[in-house]
Amino acid sequence: MNEHVQQRLMVGFATNVIGRAAGAIIQFVQVPVLMHYWGEPMFGTWVILTAIPGYLALSNIGFGSVAGNEMTMLMARKEQSAALRVFQSCWWLISLMIGAVGALFCVALYFLPMAKLLNLTGISEHDTSWALFWLGIALLFGQLEQLLQASYRSIARYSYGTFLKSALSLAAFGAQLVPVIMGYGPRTTAMVFGLANITVTLILCVCVKRDIPWISYGWSHASLAEIKKLTRPSLAFMGFPLGIALNLQGSQMAVNYALGADAVAVFATARTISRTALQVVELVKNTVWPELSIAFGTGDMELVRSLHRRACQVALFISLSVVVVVAVLGPTFLHKWTLGKVPASPGLLGLLLIVVVFYALWSTSSTLVAAINLHERLATVYTFATGITVVVTYFAARKFGLYGAAGSLLLSEMIMDAYVLPSSLRISHDTWGGFLWALVHYPEVLKPAVLWRRIRNYHPSEQKNVCRGPRD
Repeated sequence: MNEHVQQRLMVGFATNVIGRAAGAIIQFVQVPVLMHYWGEPMFGTWVILTAIPGYLALSNIGFGSVAGNEMTMLMARKEQSAALRVFQSCWWLISLMIGAVGALFCVALYFLPMAKLLNLTGISEHDTSWALFWLGIALLFGQLEQLLQASYRSIARYSYGTFLKSALSLAAFGAQLVPVIMGYGPRTTAMVFGLANITVTLILCVCVKRDIPWISYGWSHASLAEIKKLTRPSLAFMGFPLGIALNLQGSQMAVNYALGADAVAVFATARTISRTALQVVELVKNTVWPELSIAFGTGDMELVRSLHRRACQVALFISLSVVVVVAVLGPTFLHKWTLGKVPASPGLLGLLLIVVVFYALWSTSSTLVAAINLHERLATVYTFATGITVVVTYFAARKFGLYGAAGSLLLSEMIMDAYVLPSSLRISHDTWGGFLWALVHYPEVLKPAVLWRRIRNYHPSEQKNVCRGPRD
């Protein structure tokens, strides 16, 4: 692994830490604020409202992620015109899909009794429909952000793109809290949230054009052939947002139908605490993802194998460490964080933390498959696993309460572990012996003193270099 790659990984990891910290701030501040001003029942209602628009994430059908991978591999081979063709083609396709899905969503909100369908009793049908409208609009506009961030990733400036998005997300969250503190309900809060996120998307458009001159928002380079080329992996990528929606929002809805909105508030807050460890896994994945695309694009399989091994090792080690800390401090923090309205629930939190450990290894390993657009079967398996788990969660919650709901989440993680690891080893031309040895071997580059020395000696100008240099 050459010096430039190591330096980009260090800076990328640091900026992803900032990004995850921003997400953690949003989660940890939002709960006590909403609990204080709205109370537990209305907070549970808000959780359910914000869950429904999550399914609109399917509207981009993965074109943003797939295009980002393709652009990164093309730019690694210095094919700038081809990368621009991918960008413009996907920009207009995503825009058209946003318009079509948004129109269908509005029709559904107009004719369907959403409050009744969602089993919501603390909010009127009128306010439910308007809240869902604004939350949906915010998410649909946000689909373009994935492609915009991919532009920074394609030129190996993904760390800057991550930092920019984190700062704008914090600003949008701050705007969302204003109506809550002023005494307004979910409808007005959703409207402010929607307008703030639309503004964030527009700002990102301006920043990308300013920072990457070869990017343009016209259609002269758009190509139907390019869209057809990316259609199959993009359709397959749809399985990831669907699986995530089933895993997060689907499980919450299962708890809602089985136990009610009050139980959702307890389940959602406990899961948020447990997912602190999961956030560490995600920042490792986001750091190594662009480098895997670059390495594969240049045909450097030795670097691909090394990145995959080290990513899995770091993610597993850090997640286990965070799990231990959260298991000790989490129950007390949960009770105080929710202003005493949610019990400490050490058993519930412990089960959710076990789920995170099973998640850490397969999720990090799957980054290799997704980063090079070979994820079709992976997405299918993930959708199947999470779909089965939602059904099991409902019946487990009915029979065993929240403990049953938490324990049922292990099912999808075990299925994914059994599938993902062999697939990633085949792609990276790795062996089980070499991979398992790498998980317990502590390389020189990961020692704290070496990491600190590299960060201190890092020069931002070197971040622009994505070519391989001499090996260590």
